[in-house]
Amino acid sequence: MNALFPEKPQDAGLAKITKLAVMAVGGQGGGVLTSWIEALARAQGYDVQATSVAGVAQRTGATIYYIEMIPRTDQLPVFALAPSAGDVDILIAAEMMEVGRAVLRGFVTPDRTVLIGSTHRALAVSEKTVPGDGIADADEVRAAAEIAAQRLILANMEQLAVDQSSVISASLFGALAGSGALPFPREAFEDAIRKSGKGVDASLRAFKAGFDAAQHRETVDVQKPEPEQKITGPQGVLDEWNALVDRINAMPPTVQQMATAGLRKVVDFQDCGYGATYLDRLNAMIARDSAAQDWLLSVTAAKYIANAMAYDDMIRVADIKTRSPRFDRIRNEMGAKLDQVMQLTEYFHPRAEEIAGLLPARLGAWIEGKPKAMARLDRWFGKGRRLRTDSLPAFVMLHLLGGLKSYRLKTRRHAVEVAHLEAWLDRSLAPLTNDYALCVELLRCRRLVKGYSDTHARGLTKFDSVMNAADMLKGREDASDWVARLREAALQDPDGKALSGALETVRSFV
Repeated sequence: MNALFPEKPQDAGLAKITKLAVMAVGGQGGGVLTSWIEALARAQGYDVQATSVAGVAQRTGATIYYIEMIPRTDQLPVFALAPSAGDVDILIAAEMMEVGRAVLRGFVTPDRTVLIGSTHRALAVSEKTVPGDGIADADEVRAAAEIAAQRLILANMEQLAVDQSSVISASLFGALAGSGALPFPREAFEDAIRKSGKGVDASLRAFKAGFDAAQHRETVDVQKPEPEQKITGPQGVLDEWNALVDRINAMPPTVQQMATAGLRKVVDFQDCGYGATYLDRLNAMIARDSAAQDWLLSVTAAKYIANAMAYDDMIRVADIKTRSPRFDRIRNEMGAKLDQVMQLTEYFHPRAEEIAGLLPARLGAWIEGKPKAMARLDRWFGKGRRLRTDSLPAFVMLHLLGGLKSYRLKTRRHAVEVAHLEAWLDRSLAPLTNDYALCVELLRCRRLVKGYSDTHARGLTKFDSVMNAADMLKGREDASDWVARLREAALQDPDGKALSGALETVRSFV
């Protein structure tokens, strides 16, 4: 049969088709970038086809745009509708994990693909829902891309665009021009932006930044240094703060950095008096620690005691949601201009426990002991509420609630948190004489308790499970290792399935 029907030679015309894919997350201007590329090719005498394949919610709307182009002739070309593995000349990824997705799907190959990507991150839903650190390792993606691509151009295209008051599509378009992967002059790229007629000046500035990044260096990360925080306020409060800083300066040098961060957190949460209480607790830890252990117990305590003292109650949540920097950050993320009105809706779903926790300590404890009263609170407040904090009534209500710091220390929630904090410290330090490493791991278990409402309740359940398992492990040489394993298992998923499996393993041998 092969002799009767010899293999048909590949059409030489196929080699002239340039195949380009753009992988972008919703809202990053992938459609605009595609339209620029399409307009550019047509203006340069090419036949072009552009298609798009919408993504799904796991990437919050990731979309693949696909473009094929060929020099115009008297014959009408037939283009493909979607990219195929191993058959893409240029791939543009608008986010670092989209770089990884392109490599995994086989779109990037070392024999032909020029890969242009942005190193910034727009976290996927799966990364955000992990109780611990669910952020994927960008270094692994970079390493895979270096192997897979014929040529790799990586830069923080998002930051390059933001610095020019533009969007990432413009800086990616500039990087495409700077790569030389398309046989068109720079002026033709710029003309495509001008003809679009929207945000031309800013887009051209971002285009230049992307072009320069691709021309001068193939892997560029734009890192803005963190501005130094300056403490301001009334002179009397500043004097109190400086006195607290002097106390930290008297601590072992190894502890000072973490203690300073912890002090900032608890003072921001409450006041300088609360900060003094934090340092009292930390000094009690230092008194039981030593330089021989490199002060590991004290450094760990400095971090997690601060986290425990700065818990998320309704007052804290309301305070954060009405702070000016938060509104500025959201406005910048949405790209809202100063003359535009930004509508912001906050979602609240307080449980009966949060409402009772806001009451005076004795009254809140009495209500918590009455199932009917708790059920009534749940009926009144259990339904989710949406508050428009760009409106005066909702903002004023939250602002007043966030200003109840002086009342906070009298609430039921504060009494519960203090009792929990002291019990945790007592349990963590109990094996100090015999097992220093176990004490450190028990302190680190406080990481499991975080958040507000249902998130906080789930964290407490996991925390209790790990601490109870630690009691079963005491006396074993590998107790600290097992507590660390249990803690990491608890951080793997919100439902606690990994933790349940790890606990079953522990029960099988203790």
